[in-house]
Amino acid sequence: MKKVNYKPTGVCSREMIVECDDNNIVTNVEIVGGCPGNTVGVSKLCVGKSIDELIPILEGIPCGFRSTSCPDQLSKALSKLKETN
Repeated sequence: MKKVNYKPTGVCSREMIVECDDNNIVTNVEIVGGCPGNTVGVSKLCVGKSIDELIPILEGIPCGFRSTSCPDQLSKALSKLKETN
C-alpha cells in the first residue's frame, strides 16, 4: 500500500490524500476543500482504476480562467504517488 499527502496549488482544495495498492490501483482518494460535489465525484470515479489510466484523463483540465483544476492537481498527486516506492 502506498499513500501520498499532496498540497495542490492554484485551486480551492487544500489537500489531496491518495492511496493505491502495490499494482498502482487507486484504493482511496480524499480531497479536502474545493467544490464538494465535484471533488467527491472525481474521488469516487478514481477508485479501482490504475494510476497510468487516470493521469492522462485528468491532467491539463482547467477550471474557469485558471490553467489548473482539482482534477489536474490530482493528476500531479497521482504522479507523485507513482514515484514512491
